[in-house]
Amino acid sequence: MVDGHFDFIWRSLRGLGVPSAMIDDAAQQVFWTASQKLDTIVVGSERSFLFATARGVAANARRSRLRSRELPDEEAVASYADHSPDPEQVAASRQARRLLDRILDGLPEELREVFVLYELEGQTMAEIATLLATPTGTIASRLRRAREEFHTAARRHQANRGNET
Repeated sequence: MVDGHFDFIWRSLRGLGVPSAMIDDAAQQVFWTASQKLDTIVVGSERSFLFATARGVAANARRSRLRSRELPDEEAVASYADHSPDPEQVAASRQARRLLDRILDGLPEELREVFVLYELEGQTMAEIATLLATPTGTIASRLRRAREEFHTAARRHQANRGNET
């Protein structure tokens, strides 16, 4: 019943004055009511039952909206700034991630593990030592070496980028 009549009920609710912010809830209420009364719906008259229910739900939504202290401002909602990154930021982020992956791939495994756990995951040296069952001094040494190799690779990348321009 939902598959066959959802679009019709959605459009009907909108046409009957249900604000766009409330339509999904109103449509759900129509089909919920129908599910509770399946045994009383005459076969072949499902659409008319759903529309009659939609009329009642729409009337309730309109009354509820009039009683509400909120003042819906659909223009303000529509003009709300999108805080997601723009395509340029997404591309730069992907490029930085690829560079990070490339540099990390160049590190020996024991250095990479410690670097990732400390620098990217924010774990302490003691936590890493416990996790890897390795002495804390060894973890500190590996982290120092990993940082050196990471910075060397990053400087190499910067120099190569400078040569491209």
